This record gives sequence, C-alpha cells and structure tokens, in this order.
Amino acid sequence: MSQGSAAVSLRHASEGDSPIALLRQGITDILSRRRLIRYLVQADMKKRGSDTLLGNVWWVLDPLLQMTVYWIFVSVIASRPAPDYPLFIFAALLPWKWYASVVNDATTAVVNKDKLIRQIAFPKLVLPVSAASAGVVGFVWGLIPLGLLMLFYLDRVQPLMLVWLPVIAVVQYVFSLASAVLVSAANVFFRDLGNAIGHGLRLWWFLSPGLYSLEAVRQTEFVQQNPIIGTLASLNPFAVLFEAYRAVIYGHSSGSLSEGPHPPDIVSLLALFAASLIFLGIAVILFKRVEPEFAKVL
Repeated sequence: MSQGSAAVSLRHASEGDSPIALLRQGITDILSRRRLIRYLVQADMKKRGSDTLLGNVWWVLDPLLQMTVYWIFVSVIASRPAPDYPLFIFAALLPWKWYASVVNDATTAVVNKDKLIRQIAFPKLVLPVSAASAGVVGFVWGLIPLGLLMLFYLDRVQPLMLVWLPVIAVVQYVFSLASAVLVSAANVFFRDLGNAIGHGLRLWWFLSPGLYSLEAVRQTEFVQQNPIIGTLASLNPFAVLFEAYRAVIYGHSSGSLSEGPHPPDIVSLLALFAASLIFLGIAVILFKRVEPEFAKVL
C-alpha cells in the first residue's frame, strides 16, 4: 500500500469527528488489536533485551548503582540523609526509572515504525500502548532488588503493606500511558522533542521528592514563607506517587518523628488516577486527530 493510500484509508476515522468519537475509536483500536499489542510488546522486550537474562539483570543492577551514587552524595557530601536512606531513595528511584524508560521508548515508538506505517494501514495507537506495557515488565524485574534491599531493613518493613503496590502501580501505569501516547505523536512533528524530553525528565526528577521527602520541602524556611510553593510541589504527580510508594515500603520519618509503613493517601491517589484518566483521554483524542498525517510526515 502506498503512503498516500495508507493515509487516505485512515483519514475518515478522525477528520470531522467529535472528541468523544475519536476517544471511542481509540479505545476500539486498542481492544481490537490486543494480539498486535502483545506481539509489539514482545518485540520491544526483545529489542531492549528484556526477555534475556542480561537485559533483566540490568534492571536489577541499574537502580542499585543509582541508589549507591545518590546515597553517597546525600550521606557523605550533603550529610543530611533520612534514616535508612537506601530504602528511602529506592522506593522512589524504581518507579521513576519505570516512567522515564516508558517515555523515552514512546518518543520513538511511532517514528521508528515509519516503513511499516507507510506500507500498512493499522491503528497507530497500538505503538505507544505497547511501549508503555513493555515498561511494566522492567518494573516487575526491578522489584527483585527492592525485595533484597528490604531484607536489610526488616525492622522497618511491614509485608502486609506491600499489597498496596499493585494499586499504586496501576495509577502510575495510566499516567505513564497517557504520557507515552502524547509524546509518541508529538515527536512525529517535532523531532527535537527527544532531546528536550531527556533534559526535562532530568529536571523533573530533581524537582520531585525523590532524593528528599515532601515533608522536608514543606519544612524549609523558603516554603513556609511562600506556601504556594509547597502547594505546587504537592501537585506534582510524582510527589503523590513517590509518597505513596514510600508510605507502603518505607514509612515516614521527619526529624525525631518516625512512622513505619502505612496505607498511602487514598484521596491523593484517587485524584491522580482521575486526572490521569482525563489526561489519557485528551492524549488519545489528540493522537487520533493527527494520526492520518503520520504517513505524510514520516
């Protein structure tokens, strides 16, 4: 099929349709192409080595190496670590690695399939969905070093609290999927987006309570004098996610106060889940709106 005919075959699916119709089409595309998504997930895992021993071992070693670097920096250089700091930071580092890998892979999910898109008419939405779904496999492997690390802090860990992990992970998956859909479409038209995303993710990590707690931010003199900064910090999606993961894995420590693992803030998680669903809906609508132009641009 030629580039022009491939674009024309899908044009009627988005031009002139309402946002609700586009969203319905996007959901239908995903549900009707489950086998294709599964195949693409397997292909993406093979490309990244996630279905090989070495690929999976890297998911075990990489967060441990990053944790060591940050631990040395904060404990030795900054000299202001939270108690049991390795567990404290790993509870944030692992979900962040999951999100960053999904966004980075989704950036090229469409543009790397340019030949396929020009030759075959198929719902392109399955490409970012497969990239986001493949990231779940890496996250699951990352739970192995987390479990090993928790063995060193048995006095702090409460295994029953870990049943909350899948709930928090579902919220993060929806947010990650929405981000993947959006950046995969945007990168087709703005090819420098990949470089910008790399810098943006790095900045976002340091602005998020990954190396430090949200409570530590609120206790700073600057934030106490400017409460709006604390409010904005609380609205950061990864402030909600990091605090939720830490609540069930690490607990809470602030000065002389220390609390073991406990259920996450359900209200904040539900609010983020609802916002992520809206974000996903908008991302799908925008994706379907520009999808017919992919074959032309690529």
